[in-house]
Amino acid sequence: MKKNLIITFMLAGMYVLNGCTNLSENVLDEASASGLSDRQAADGIIAPVYARLPDIFLHTNYFALQEISTDEAILPYRGGTDWGDNGIYLALHQHTHTSTDPNLRNTWNLILQGVSRSITAINTLPTLNDPVAKTYLAEARGMRAYYSLLTLDMFGLVFVKDDLGENSTILRGEQAVEYIKSELLAVEPNLETTVGPGRLTKGAVWGLLARLYLNAAVYRDRYAAQFTFKPEDMDKVVEYTDKIINSGQYQLSRDYFSIFNSDNNTNKELIFAVDQRADLNGHNRMAYFSLSGDQFPLPAYPNANGTDGPGITPDYYRTWVNAYAPNDPSVDPRFYKQNLSIYTNPADSCVAEANFNINRGILRGQQYGLIRRNGVFLKCADGKYKVAKLFHDTRNRPTQAVDFTEQIDFTVAGSNYNTGYRVEKYEFSKKSVSGRNFGEADIIILRLADVYMMRAEAKLRKSGDAASALADVNLVRAARTATTPPPALTSMTLDLLYRERGFEFYWEMLRRTDMVRFGKYEDKWTEKTNSDRMKRIFPIPQTAIDGASNLPGYLKQNDSY
Repeated sequence: MKKNLIITFMLAGMYVLNGCTNLSENVLDEASASGLSDRQAADGIIAPVYARLPDIFLHTNYFALQEISTDEAILPYRGGTDWGDNGIYLALHQHTHTSTDPNLRNTWNLILQGVSRSITAINTLPTLNDPVAKTYLAEARGMRAYYSLLTLDMFGLVFVKDDLGENSTILRGEQAVEYIKSELLAVEPNLETTVGPGRLTKGAVWGLLARLYLNAAVYRDRYAAQFTFKPEDMDKVVEYTDKIINSGQYQLSRDYFSIFNSDNNTNKELIFAVDQRADLNGHNRMAYFSLSGDQFPLPAYPNANGTDGPGITPDYYRTWVNAYAPNDPSVDPRFYKQNLSIYTNPADSCVAEANFNINRGILRGQQYGLIRRNGVFLKCADGKYKVAKLFHDTRNRPTQAVDFTEQIDFTVAGSNYNTGYRVEKYEFSKKSVSGRNFGEADIIILRLADVYMMRAEAKLRKSGDAASALADVNLVRAARTATTPPPALTSMTLDLLYRERGFEFYWEMLRRTDMVRFGKYEDKWTEKTNSDRMKRIFPIPQTAIDGASNLPGYLKQNDSY
């Protein structure tokens, strides 16, 4: 039986049947598993527990749910021809999405596959004698808790089962919070501390516990007019963030954008991340998603370009402007990093291949880059690559400049290819032949800056300790010394902390959760007026509801859907 389950993981994978109630697997012949050591078997069992994370964090799955549903990202029907997708991105942004949204369904299914694979690992690893099995067992159980935290945050419920042959017990509210808490606490003693950000460690569990306690008020009373943040919960946030900070294992990065570079697997600010190295799972598409179709970041690959996806809303952009006026927001090194000198010196129009790197952060106005003609990039007389103003050649609009505007909305004019300031936070992979593959930058789930910010928030919410909160926030700001760091803040409130989280963590899939916790999710912003509290969680996909129809009353759709 052990070999059957091992082969299932290493060769067959998991399949979700009937939406959510019958999670089952295909078991292959055990003969081909003969000769595996227990260590090899354990490695083969734990790998699939993490393997769905790159798919969950795909730009059209978790990113869309956590960012496009907020004031940070908006994705119009570009030029009337691109990103229409039956209006799902418009509806998600306007909070009019339905239970048939395919991105909601895909995200749901992928998370539940992660749960299912975790359960199989939990049942199989105890049969192995290698010492690593104990650590892997803790990781599998901890990952089940993490996947449960995702379903609780987005869909308002948790599925609990220990045997794939059983129907899950469904928990909501306080019961769901207590279940996840108990699971994370149970595995913490058996986890390692130094296996890297791509696997669950003690530090990652401490961070997830802090996140759980910080959001527990929301999870207990999802539709409350005002959330009640218990002092004892805030004490726990401080306790677990202190553990991370005092461990000495993690370090704030001097260079903000290096946190999102292709080699960030070794960045000491990362605590828990989706391992995306190209020789493993890499297809981080965050770098190409927002860029113009006429921005080509790699001289070696003339087919690697952007896709004219989402931009930031004017509402979000104005938070930067208002914070730094009369100075430009670029005085904050988190906002923008110039890599091409032509932006400030128009004469620098010939660039060696080794020196060509597109700008990072929030991209505004006229864009410059490689000029492609007949499928190849133009070169200067000295053999360097020609860099000049970009136009929408790939859209057959050669007279329309790639000139990103602040204004973006769902009107015809506001949906044009040049509308909206764009985000290039993650580094565009040097190995990507198309922009859609080999994006080896690890996608961050938890990093040290968030730990400091969570501690600051807990102290503010418990006792209004503005001095301590201000110290934590300023410590993060001051750490970015590779360039001139942003000026220190002189005061701290919850509204200022919310704004600061928006500056530090934009495009990192935290915004929706933050907006709900800070009471901002029912606000109005560009193209969004819906103030229905019921939209704080997403609908359960209709396929899951239909799949559970043989169990009357088992899986109830969330209110208002």
